[in-house]
Amino acid sequence: MENNGESEKTKGKGIPVHGGKYVRYNILGNIFEVYAKYAPPLQPVGRGAYGIIIKIKDIIRPAEREKFDDVYIVYELMDTDLHQIIQSNQALTDEHCQYFLYQLLRGLKYIHSANVLHRDLKPSNLLLNANCDLKICDFGLARTTSETDFMTEYVVTRWYRAPELLLNCSEYTAAIDIWSVGCILMEIIRREPLFPVTGSPNDSDLGFLRSDNAKKYVKQLPHVEKQSFAERFPDISPLAIDLAEKMLVFDPSKRITVEEALNHPYMASLHEINEEPICPTPFIFDFEQTILNEEDIKDLIWRESLNFSQEQMLE
Repeated sequence: MENNGESEKTKGKGIPVHGGKYVRYNILGNIFEVYAKYAPPLQPVGRGAYGIIIKIKDIIRPAEREKFDDVYIVYELMDTDLHQIIQSNQALTDEHCQYFLYQLLRGLKYIHSANVLHRDLKPSNLLLNANCDLKICDFGLARTTSETDFMTEYVVTRWYRAPELLLNCSEYTAAIDIWSVGCILMEIIRREPLFPVTGSPNDSDLGFLRSDNAKKYVKQLPHVEKQSFAERFPDISPLAIDLAEKMLVFDPSKRITVEEALNHPYMASLHEINEEPICPTPFIFDFEQTILNEEDIKDLIWRESLNFSQEQMLE
């Protein structure tokens, strides 16, 4: 979109355009137009994001379909993220840890029931407010479990990446998200990322690997004895340790599921099956299987934004 000569004075304040129905902003050198109801001043949140982020409040289309180059998603405001809390001096009790973990598992249960893998769970993608309410965000890498073309150059930050991803498996399951949750659980408690403690896998743990080269690679690595979580972290709740160990299992088929994690004794004080909904209809991203050009994709996004606006009017 063209700059149209906005001066430094007008940056961040907004200029009425399209008969006053829209306002044009210059934020961090980016020019964009939003509905006039979003009154100035607008403040930038970071330097950009992608994906569907927590609850969508609005989808802002351009005034003219022919000039459709941008779309803006308005989402509910949260105060911070879990990464910032972990890095802060804010005191965290075991009750905090349980509450954060319960909300994460509760949300993940819904996501997995929708036939979706998040694939990028990490503390910075878990938003929080002052009441310690947690929301999972950033679904830019999410895929359905039925998709066959899973591989992307980047999936999950390395500190939270499951073994099957590190070993370049072409197929994987919801267990990749559970591994990430195990890493997050230990990071909340320890206030730093988890160091390797699971040890070298035995032959039975390698059964899920279809690639002989991957198996050969793992077997030629120096042997490392598994470290006892309880001995390594004696000050951590035994129930939290037990749950983390069940999440951080090398073989994904032996890893605890989200439903089993919610039923674990560590979650006993919070677990309430009637408060843990599932998605009534699995998500289907079959449109991604079709070869689409740029205009086709624009049309899909435009129609989706129109549908969203109509749904908002009915609420």
